[in-house]
Amino acid sequence: MKTRARSSALLLVIVAVVLVVGLAAGWALTTVLRPAEDPLEATGFTFVTVENGEVGSSVTSNTVAVWAPEQAGTNQAAGIVTGVSVEAGTEVSQGAALYTVDLEPVVVAQGAIPAFRNISRGTSGDDVAQLQAMLAALGFYGGQIDGRAEAGTEAAITAWQKSLGVEQTGVVETGDVIFVPSLPSRVTLDTEVVTRGATLAGGEPVVQALPSSPTFTVPVTDAQAALMPTGTRVEITSPSGAVWEAYATDQTRDPQTQTVTVTLAGHDGASICGDACGEVPVTGQATLTSRIITVETVAGLVVPSAALVTTADGSAAVIDETGTQLPVSVTASARGMSVVEGVDRGLRVRVPAGGSGASS
Repeated sequence: MKTRARSSALLLVIVAVVLVVGLAAGWALTTVLRPAEDPLEATGFTFVTVENGEVGSSVTSNTVAVWAPEQAGTNQAAGIVTGVSVEAGTEVSQGAALYTVDLEPVVVAQGAIPAFRNISRGTSGDDVAQLQAMLAALGFYGGQIDGRAEAGTEAAITAWQKSLGVEQTGVVETGDVIFVPSLPSRVTLDTEVVTRGATLAGGEPVVQALPSSPTFTVPVTDAQAALMPTGTRVEITSPSGAVWEAYATDQTRDPQTQTVTVTLAGHDGASICGDACGEVPVTGQATLTSRIITVETVAGLVVPSAALVTTADGSAAVIDETGTQLPVSVTASARGMSVVEGVDRGLRVRVPAGGSGASS
């Protein structure tokens, strides 16, 4: 009896093992032979509607504006500075008073030749012609600008001295005028030399002329520089809140600081700040908030970039609710959104469940 019971138990174990092995083999066979799932069917999707919108991208940065003055004029007056008539960045024209020495005004005039001698009746030369041009611009001289100081020039000098409230000698002394290369011009004085109470001996280079516009640069990292190829548009917020438009030109990399300086210029060489350059402080540097336009804003029909698929020929397409691929052309892409052409507004297109569902 015991032998028969053992045989029955063994038989049951064998049957159970055979069943398990058979089920495992059947599962494996089914798994191997079943066709692979279509990725489009296996992936979860959501749908978004093609809508009108805009796509663009920008990076906020700082633009540095700095004036680059050039030496323009030398003082020849000797004495005590009793007053300063111009502030840094003041635009001056022929005959404008810059400062006073021993209560005598020192004026600016246009000329390539610096003042080097007294000018009176009988003096001749190019420096005399420069003085005649100043007197003519102020309305005191109506004769020929011929570089010869005769009776007409002497009379004009006397009238000019009277207008300044100084002694009418008919002689322009060396220290009375500072000739600079070009006028009108924005100027700044060396405030460490020309200040009330300072003593001048003559020969001090005190007048600096400013260019028509400051220089504008953007300090960036290597990664940011890659987003600013030549021609990239930059919108600079001026001190008054206006927007100045500029464009990236040259890039210079400093190997020590590992920073890149991008130089900006106005459209077609125009001044970036135009008539408002006076807003930029003449001394030091001004830091202005700016927007670097990495992708210009484009309006049109917008879809999430995740909705785009690549067809066999390498072109772009979207998939509608029926699973049909519709070819499109992409005109702009930024921040996960794309402007497309080739489909109609209101079409619902497929986006992977993990993709963007927004239709900006």
